[in-house]
Amino acid sequence: MLSVDRAVMGFAGTVVLASLALAHFESPNWLWLTAFVGANLLQASFTGLCPLAKILKAMGLRTGCAFD
Repeated sequence: MLSVDRAVMGFAGTVVLASLALAHFESPNWLWLTAFVGANLLQASFTGLCPLAKILKAMGLRTGCAFD
């Protein structure tokens, strides 16, 4: 079963890659989405607050180390 940690990393990676593709093919302004994801990951590392993790926990994903 997918853990919250792995789901967050997978979602962040997908959004970053999608925004890079959109920036390449559509508009450089899509890089702001990449910056937002990076800033959110950075603040989560300091504060421990991750809105996506809270949503995923409420949806029933298990918690635990991503690399167990």
